[in-house]
Amino acid sequence: MSDITLGQYYHQKSLLHRMDARVKMMLMIGYIVIIFLANNLPSVLLMGLCTLFYIALSKVPLRLYFKGLGAIWFLVLLTAILNCLYVPGHELFTIWKFTVTFEGVRQSCYVAARLICLILISSILTFTTTPTELTAAIESLLSPLKLFGVKVHDLAMMMTIALRFVPTLLEETEKIMSAQKARGADIGSGGAFKRIKAVVPILIPLFVSAFRRAYDLALAMECRCYTDGKGRTKLNPMKIKFRDVAGFIVASALAAGIILLRTVPHWRVLIAGAGEFIGRFL
Repeated sequence: MSDITLGQYYHQKSLLHRMDARVKMMLMIGYIVIIFLANNLPSVLLMGLCTLFYIALSKVPLRLYFKGLGAIWFLVLLTAILNCLYVPGHELFTIWKFTVTFEGVRQSCYVAARLICLILISSILTFTTTPTELTAAIESLLSPLKLFGVKVHDLAMMMTIALRFVPTLLEETEKIMSAQKARGADIGSGGAFKRIKAVVPILIPLFVSAFRRAYDLALAMECRCYTDGKGRTKLNPMKIKFRDVAGFIVASALAAGIILLRTVPHWRVLIAGAGEFIGRFL
């Protein structure tokens, strides 16, 4: 559980750290949509290069990204195996009653790459954006919903607090598990039913600790006379700057490239033509 990095902020002076949080959130949402549109080798490769480009811009150590990927390896592996076994196509070999096809292997690689890029992009957002900036960005982007009576400020605050307490609850879970093991509890061995039964002594104190933290946080907010968003001002108002516009244009160009490589059937001809066009100027 300590490998889960979602919700953690890494202090650094990078271009992505200085960008407006609203722009980063819109780019992340658009990039998630683009991820599921990549369906051939060139578009998937470009998607991976875009992800690596954003990771380099964030200046966050790679070990933190790899640490976050360690928590989803089972999901990636399970999804890849299911795609290998159930996608029809040209048969490669047969395992018992299951047939592995070339199309299945290719689809499993694409799905695994999509899941990995999805986790990395989400980690980039939380690594480069503070909880305060996330709250302000969510409130600003959802502000049109105020016309329909939606309490946008409360919704944004609730989402940010939930994201903020993910690392805290994971740390609390580790402490409870260590305490249970010190008292002789056997958590990691036995069958599936025994392991599920061993989780109950962990969940009960975890829920108690979570409610206690929620009560303390609510009490602290009341003591500081916290109210809803009416009449509240911001210490650092968000403003769209030139780097935000430039970053949006670059990200849009990369997304357009992925869509183009996906929609053009003869992508080999397109790449060869682009290479020839560049070669004339070199």
